[in-house]
Amino acid sequence: MRKVIVTITLAVASLTLLHAQGRGGGGQAPAAPVPGRAGAPFDPAGYWVALVTDDWRYRMLTPPKGNVDYLPVTAEGRRATGLWDPAKDAAAGEQCRAYGAGGIMRLPARLHITWDDDNTLKMDIDAGTQTRRFFFESTPQLATLHPAPADASWQGYSLAAWQTPGAGRGQAARGPARFGQLRVTTKNLRPGYVRRNGVPYGPNAILTEYFVRLTDGSGQEYLAVTQMLDDPTNFQPAYIKTYEFKKQRDASGWNPRPCK
Repeated sequence: MRKVIVTITLAVASLTLLHAQGRGGGGQAPAAPVPGRAGAPFDPAGYWVALVTDDWRYRMLTPPKGNVDYLPVTAEGRRATGLWDPAKDAAAGEQCRAYGAGGIMRLPARLHITWDDDNTLKMDIDAGTQTRRFFFESTPQLATLHPAPADASWQGYSLAAWQTPGAGRGQAARGPARFGQLRVTTKNLRPGYVRRNGVPYGPNAILTEYFVRLTDGSGQEYLAVTQMLDDPTNFQPAYIKTYEFKKQRDASGWNPRPCK
């Protein structure tokens, strides 16, 4: 397992650096958009289970009130954490604050990923019975087919794009690549919690995620999800964390349950 985690870390760092160094194609016109599914370097569809290999006490258990260990919180973030009151959240109908996009991937959960259509990736999460949808930026008439909602939500509004080696910035992939990562940028979020003990992120938070598929020597598939939560009010610098998921053969263990 240690070897897999090290490999995940190196792969994520390499692919993220590749993205940061990308440049345009010398003035060439961008290629015609390719649907998200057709241009995928890997297919994330299937069932996945979280591997809680670090931060066990902070992910499997609810930390004590006021605990912000190992988080780059600001003074305001620390103050807000100290005001956490789960009974008050429940009374206000906001018991899902820890199940928003900014916090749900760190929970001990299972994912069921499917394609809604060729340009929409759907992720059902059994923890909190939540659903995320990723709309690919290459979608024709994106603003008409999948417009950003007027109201914020727990899972926000997510735009996705494949990033592959050799594709310059602003260029769409010409077809399925063999290697690459999925970048998802989520905005329009309702205020939520990074941890279930009330460590907050606010309405202006921007969540950027990188999804990377890896395999070990036996062919077992893993999904590494690196999150970058940009919320200067509550975190300085941005909070960055990688979570790992292991692919399952079927729906065994799938257990949808409400927010609590």
